[in-house]
This record gives sequence, C-alpha cells and structure tokens, in this order.
Amino acid sequence: MSTPIQPGERAPEFALPAINRDGVVSAADYRGRSLMIGFFRGLHCPFCRRQIAQLGAAQPALAALGVETAAVINTPVERAQLYFRYRPTPVTLLSDPECRTHRAFGIPRIEFLEPGGAPGQWPRTRPEDFAAARIDPTGELGGPTQPMEANGVLNRKDGFELTPADQEIFDKHGTQFAGQFLIDRDGIVRWSWSEAPHSADELCRFPGASKMLEVAREHNG
Repeated sequence: MSTPIQPGERAPEFALPAINRDGVVSAADYRGRSLMIGFFRGLHCPFCRRQIAQLGAAQPALAALGVETAAVINTPVERAQLYFRYRPTPVTLLSDPECRTHRAFGIPRIEFLEPGGAPGQWPRTRPEDFAAARIDPTGELGGPTQPMEANGVLNRKDGFELTPADQEIFDKHGTQFAGQFLIDRDGIVRWSWSEAPHSADELCRFPGASKMLEVAREHNG
C-alpha cells in the first residue's frame, strides 16, 4: 500500500507533457520557486474537475505569495486539450494517463479484496464495504450518495459525456486517489495531503482555497 510523500522529504522528479502550453514541464523547471501541485483522476471525475477549477481560482492569490501552481491530470494530452480549450485556467496542466507520477508521490488507490472475505485496512476494502459508502462533499448530490453513483449524478448535471478516452482511463485508473503537495524552492515537500485517509466516506473531499492559502502563507518562507 502506497504512502504519500511527507513533509521534509524530497519531492520525486517528474517530466510530463503540458496540456495548456507547449513542450514538457519538469520538476527542475520549478527549482528556486515554490510549487503547489495537485494530482487528479481523469476528466471522468467531476470532483477532480471542480478542484482543478478551484485551484485556478486560487492561483492569483497563490502567485501573489510566490507560489506556482500545477495540476497533473490522469487524461491523455489530446483529450485534455480539447476539454480545457473551452475551460481555460491559469494553472499549468500536465498529462499523466498512466498515473506514474501519482505513484511516484505515493498517492494510494483503492485495492479491492475478495467479496465475503475478511475486512481489509483501508484503502484495501471488500466490494460490499465500498458499496455501502456514502458521500456528498460539495452538497450538490441531494443527499449522501454511493461514490461511483455520485460521479454519474454530477456528470449528468454538468452535461459531461465520457469519451472513449475517458472511459478507458476510468476503467484502468478509476480507483486512484487524488493528492496535493506544496514543494519549496529547493524541492522539499512542506505540506502533503492525500484523499480519503481513513474511509471511503471521505472520498472527493478536497482542500479549499482558504486551506491552500493558509498552507502557502505558513510554509512558503
């Protein structure tokens, strides 16, 4: 089971194709600057789409504090470029359709056990236990909803239809957790957050803009 990179540890190196600019962006490009970086599921996840938009809304205030922003999205470049062409954001968007950087940063994913067996330690879980989970983190669902059903509810509300590329990513990486980190100018992690640390009922709860700004003020010395 993966453990997210913790404060005080050196952030892993990465080099990923950019979605909303040309070329490849690497960790080395941010040396000498602080970076708030988020790792998200693919565009099939409406909660991740909302958090990317929230990160974009917080970007001017973070930039005023000297913090760069980036979002790694588990979606192929071409598909992500099409989506964000109509939803521009000041956040640097990076594509990782195989979740390699998610794994490098130690961000967990749900691991399903055999049905009917002994309960596991989260995020290892039996399908029946996961099916019993209920969430409504943004208050848009009309009440507690099973996490996978919640995706469908919000996608319909958004008018978002999964493309074959989205479906392929969902089938391969739909249980990937999200994570967020503040990395200082020397490449050291100063703040670490990972989704649903204790149970499936915590899925899709993300740090708000006020939390991101609090972290930036506290750790961007």
